[in-house]
Amino acid sequence: MKPKTILVIIMTALLTIFLTVNSDAVEFDFLIGDPVSVSKLVVIGICVLIGFILGFIVGRPRKTLSSYDTEIEKGYPANENKSGLSDEDRDYIS
Repeated sequence: MKPKTILVIIMTALLTIFLTVNSDAVEFDFLIGDPVSVSKLVVIGICVLIGFILGFIVGRPRKTLSSYDTEIEKGYPANENKSGLSDEDRDYIS
């Protein structure tokens, strides 16, 4: 097994143990309304899930676009001279 896989398995086991140990009810106060009695398991689990989602969104690699990609999509021939010079002009400059 790869070290990354072993680390994920260990972290998942520790998280599972942590969640099951903290299963008693606590008063959770939302910004609006009265405090609600909620299990620590639910609160911690939701916070971990939100953390994983945010970490995935922030950590994923961005798709990079180059100017060549758009030219290929437009259908420009690969050997087309984009300078606008005629063969006669190129001979004069050379």
